Amino acid sequence: MNDASQVGPVPAVLGFSRPSVEALEIRFGGPWTFQHVLPEMGEVEQQLAAPPQVTSVAFETSELTQWDSGLLTFLIQVMETCAQQQISVDRTGLPPGVRRLLALAETVPEREETRRSPVRPSWLTRIGAQTQDLLDAAIEIIAFVGEAVLSACRLLRGRAHFRRSDLALILQDCGAQALPIVSLISFLVGLILAFMGAVQLQQFGAQTFVANLVGLGMSREMGAMMVGIIMAGRTGAAFAAQLGTMRVNEEIDALTTMGISPMDFLVLPRMLALVVMLPLLCLYADLLGILGGLVVGVGMLDLGLVQYVVQTREALAPMDFVLGLIKSAVYGALVAIAGCLRGMQCGNSSAAVGTAATSAVVTSIVWIVVASAILTLIYDALGV
Repeated sequence: MNDASQVGPVPAVLGFSRPSVEALEIRFGGPWTFQHVLPEMGEVEQQLAAPPQVTSVAFETSELTQWDSGLLTFLIQVMETCAQQQISVDRTGLPPGVRRLLALAETVPEREETRRSPVRPSWLTRIGAQTQDLLDAAIEIIAFVGEAVLSACRLLRGRAHFRRSDLALILQDCGAQALPIVSLISFLVGLILAFMGAVQLQQFGAQTFVANLVGLGMSREMGAMMVGIIMAGRTGAAFAAQLGTMRVNEEIDALTTMGISPMDFLVLPRMLALVVMLPLLCLYADLLGILGGLVVGVGMLDLGLVQYVVQTREALAPMDFVLGLIKSAVYGALVAIAGCLRGMQCGNSSAAVGTAATSAVVTSIVWIVVASAILTLIYDALGV
């Protein structure tokens, strides 16, 4: 009994024979069209590579029932392979129509100039495109910052919705878990400042003022900047990776669909956590940096412990710490905005998540340096 459901496409037939030791005859049978199953070119290559060496190829098509460009494509591949191996081809066994089409294809070869080659745009076009990209990026950043400000305003009115447990976890991650790396870096920065200052001040016998240098440097500038850079590499990148992964998994789209603002639910708690914790970390970093300077002053410059502490107290004023804390709060907001911005801009792939994290770190550090310069100019203009 024949089962009609088992009947499939009729395959084309490809056979081989050796009329002589160095000759190969390729036999075509059945339908050779794209609607049927066509043999692979690898079968011909195996026959040509089999010993003894083939010097001529002929064709036999008496059992060929129908053909289209599928047969022509196969024959062109066979002839190109034979030409590469310097094997002669006899086409007399092919149908007349096939021979005419092959001759026509060889008579009108492909012209290289007809291929579309990439056209390099002019320098003015490239400048315009880059300028447009910068403007688009600036507009996107301004829009994101505006949405963050609106989200903060909703928080002040008690209308922002986010989970308090998320805020607590982010505070812990940005605060207590960051203490080890902040301690190490701040202590070493204070030690380096004291050592570099001592090298110069010892020439004038003024090594006592190392305490002034370290205290003012850490409290007004270096403490806040080093904490900001540490958190940019540690927390800003983490924010970008978290939000980027949520973007890939379409979780942010799901929040929007449910009517929950991603700015309130995701960005706002992260921004609050960094704005709150960075001043505390900055104050801690200032103390660790001063301690590092004390180690150099007492251990290398033969300064007394009491003398170093008294000199530091005379050099510092509460306003010096306040100015550094203001900078650290600004840096915290910038790191949070940069990390969340790059995470929201993430594409839909794992590679895009890594790119977003890298971009967040670079953006944060650039913004921190620019903000530091601007705030320093403002402090100077105010005379503080």
